[in-house]
Amino acid sequence: MAENKPDTAPYGTWKSPITANLIAGTTISLSSLAIENETFYWLEGRPAEGGRTVIVRHADGKSEDMTPTGFNVRSQVHEYGGGAALIADGEVYFVNFDTQRIYCQRPGDTPRAVTPEAGGRFADMQLDRRRTRLICVREDHSGAGEPRNELVAVNLEGRTIEVLDGEHDFVASPRIDAAGERLAWISWDHPNMPWDGTTLWMAPIDEGGAIGTPEKIAGGPGESIFQPEWSADGELTFVSDRSNWWNLYTTSSQGVLPVSPIDAELGLPQWAFGMSTYGIAGDGRIIASRAQAGVWQLGTISGDRFEAFELPYSDISGVRVSGDTVLFVGSSATMAPQLVRLDIPSGEYTVLRYSSVVDLDAGFISEPESIAFPTTDGATSYGFYYAPENRDYKAPKGELPPLIVRGHGGPTGAASAALNLSIQFWTSRGFAVLDVNYRGSTGFGRAYREALYGNWGVADVDDMVAGAEFLVARGVADPARLMIRGGSAGGFTTLAALTFRDTFSAGASHYGIGDALARDTHKFESRYLDRIVGPLPESEALYRERSPINYTDQLDCPVIFLQGLNDKVVPPNQAETMVDALKAKGIPVAYLAFEGEGHGFRKAENVERALVAELTFYGRVFQFEPADKVPPLQIYNLA
Repeated sequence: MAENKPDTAPYGTWKSPITANLIAGTTISLSSLAIENETFYWLEGRPAEGGRTVIVRHADGKSEDMTPTGFNVRSQVHEYGGGAALIADGEVYFVNFDTQRIYCQRPGDTPRAVTPEAGGRFADMQLDRRRTRLICVREDHSGAGEPRNELVAVNLEGRTIEVLDGEHDFVASPRIDAAGERLAWISWDHPNMPWDGTTLWMAPIDEGGAIGTPEKIAGGPGESIFQPEWSADGELTFVSDRSNWWNLYTTSSQGVLPVSPIDAELGLPQWAFGMSTYGIAGDGRIIASRAQAGVWQLGTISGDRFEAFELPYSDISGVRVSGDTVLFVGSSATMAPQLVRLDIPSGEYTVLRYSSVVDLDAGFISEPESIAFPTTDGATSYGFYYAPENRDYKAPKGELPPLIVRGHGGPTGAASAALNLSIQFWTSRGFAVLDVNYRGSTGFGRAYREALYGNWGVADVDDMVAGAEFLVARGVADPARLMIRGGSAGGFTTLAALTFRDTFSAGASHYGIGDALARDTHKFESRYLDRIVGPLPESEALYRERSPINYTDQLDCPVIFLQGLNDKVVPPNQAETMVDALKAKGIPVAYLAFEGEGHGFRKAENVERALVAELTFYGRVFQFEPADKVPPLQIYNLA
């Protein structure tokens, strides 16, 4: 049988089975994994249900939803949440999004509230069995000024709340030892973010529940602590970047000792509560995930040795360990995230849940190439390059593909090599994509993160530009069709690159920051820019100099803005001010505002609408006709 020959069609016009509707409606998120007595639990975020998140329970080979209609499991502490569920003694404790109250539920029962109305926002819960209470983080918005972030105890019998630590701007990761006699937790204060400088504390707990004088275990300025955990024999293990890399350490009678030092990352930036990269098995061995050059492995740590399991995944998250079992979310360049159960002794694994049920032919998947490229100040930056890929098409001879350069959020975030259908949406239509890990990204050591200190809006922009120019010089991108896109902090980098450089011809800002000086953001990030730009008020001139919103006279290429109207992190007025300025200047600009969406889009219809609008925008700007049937898009100043 003759093999079908691909059709010849210009880049950007290829017809793809990876539709915006498919991405929005068939993909779920998997997070907050837990194991108890060989029963597995996790959270599923479902765009098709309006972005609702539910607890799923898996026992005896069957999965069932635990969360009744009308409940949505999601914390709003720090706005980004996380740590919204706890499984303990067969009961589920969870934070309901609408009220932010904690509820308790047994399988099959109706949830009952265990915190009072207007009691605050809660996250990162631990059960104190000896005293019938939860220890958790509370964010109290009842007073004037900044909310108070406190470590509290919630009495499960009387709904009373006692403050255990209210001395710091932020607290996280409360952990009680197996005997219920000691409590460990992390704190940090303005202007630090949790990846800048945190402190690990330990305090005794008396029989009545009061904590004694806290003892500093590790941390301080210039050291980030992540995920403290108690072993069964009472040793405290945690992750620290004191060596430049987030590595494991343990406490013992000899003090704090490193566990298998390596130039790799075993920690993450704590943008959300409940993140986990390791756990302690029943025999005392540590099962951990680690990243090198953006690629993750899962393995056993024994002494100074890391023995990796043979797994097909290059991205691993949410690691939980109980006895001989590991639960994690794994993905690769060709596999969407999957919930995986691993048996430690045999190394055999089983997939319990797929984040996407879509079965795509490999001929539509572009696999990433890890690249390093020179940038300013003699530095090196990194990224993942995706070539256009569609088995049914080839481009006309001599045509170079349009290139989309992506900037991740944070800016203390990271691009991953894992399958991302939002990238494949573009590559399967004939676009090349470069996903950049600019200076400031995680996964490359503390020094690489700190390279953005004082340089946000400069080093990150330089790296995005350098990546695009590197691929143009390589002959794999059309210099006349270079686009840049990003969300949140990546949106700021996008707008700065479009304003202060002339490399890109169009861009897309997804809830991006236009005004670095704006202080109408939430407490968690209110002092974030002190380090990556400079402290106020002495650095005010620098903020104005870095903010694209002040230099719209220099922005002369088309931009599409996509913005949630309920965004508390980057308020809509920042996008609207820039849109108005571009409209007045006569520059092509589009603006899509999404009712009911915050910082990021959760509803399936909005995820779909945003992707389609961006494709439509590029098609009209660069004068090509997408194969998709796209609805009309209002672009001001473009006929």
